Amino acid sequence: MENHIQTTTDHWIRPLICLLIVMSTQVHGSHMVDITLLKSAVSKGAVCLDGSPPAYFLQKGSGEGADNWLVYLEGGGWCASHDGCDQRKRTGIGSSNLRKGALYFGQILSSEKTINPDFYNWNMVSVVYCDGSSYTGNVKGNTDIKRRGARIFDAIMEDLLAKGMKNAKNAILSGGSAGGLGTILHCDGFRALLPSASRVKCISDSGFFIHAKDLPGAKKREQLFSFITAYHGITKSLPASCTSKMSPGLCLFPENIVKDIQTPFFFLESAFDDHQLKKHFFSNDPTWRSCTRNLKVCTPTQLQTMKDFRAAMIKTLRKVANSKTTGIFVHSCYRHGHFYDKEFWKHSPVLGDKTIVKAIGDWYFERSSVQEIDIQNELPQNCTKHA
Repeated sequence: MENHIQTTTDHWIRPLICLLIVMSTQVHGSHMVDITLLKSAVSKGAVCLDGSPPAYFLQKGSGEGADNWLVYLEGGGWCASHDGCDQRKRTGIGSSNLRKGALYFGQILSSEKTINPDFYNWNMVSVVYCDGSSYTGNVKGNTDIKRRGARIFDAIMEDLLAKGMKNAKNAILSGGSAGGLGTILHCDGFRALLPSASRVKCISDSGFFIHAKDLPGAKKREQLFSFITAYHGITKSLPASCTSKMSPGLCLFPENIVKDIQTPFFFLESAFDDHQLKKHFFSNDPTWRSCTRNLKVCTPTQLQTMKDFRAAMIKTLRKVANSKTTGIFVHSCYRHGHFYDKEFWKHSPVLGDKTIVKAIGDWYFERSSVQEIDIQNELPQNCTKHA
């Protein structure tokens, strides 16, 4: 079973390493920001999988944005076994020593007003993801693999507070993929760190991993989150309002915890999240792999599975979006992740006359409520190019 879980998480590692490489090398439209290694946190046990110090990239705000903060939690899947985490610690998502010294800041982290009109002059932070647990693990002991995601989050927040975040007037905690899940889990805690701020909200980009218990692969999805929870000692990081009702692994599914989040939240998702479809359904079926890599070869039965996934995603998000303070933007583009893709950010899908940029800004500053769902497209759309 451990080998099965390792294989599953290995599938998550490879494409997301490529994603980080893209983020580290794009330079057009914004600029590079130097890494900060938080060496003082090592003595507190806040370390990456390999024992290297936690790290982040910080771009200082200016003008009217000098007292506003946007913190982004990087994603990159999970590891759920000794072998899987041992492999991971030899990569840039398991060791800060293996990360490049500078990171491209674009899209929602961009300092250019034309690209990021609402937040361009804020303090921007990108937190290095190197724990494999969505920033929630906390296993004590001097083992060869350090599982300290929760300590990493706490140490970096403490450092940012000392660097001025404690005076924030407006703040956002955001994250992508596994970082989006981390954002969901840490949202209320982040808000509690900033009692004097006038507006604190959270954004999850492709972090809403659905249970879809009636769809294929449900047991596999349950086992994956159960193994992650057990291996990283996550239970104490999960809300008691959930763990008192169900097994801890099920409390990693956002649908089981977001109803108890008090902080306003925005969910940016694809109804056809290609990563969930590729890796959380029939990942060992070669015909399904062929289909998810090239939609043109999908059979009617496979396309129906995608339609069923879409229906489950929309139904689940509608259940949790029961307040005007909750924002949702659910499009039909076949993709996973939005904040790292310059062209997709620039040529966003439009729902209700809103692009992703406008939807997030309108929701955050309460210019209008935002609960936009594409109900026209029942099949995944190729949105790699836009007019």
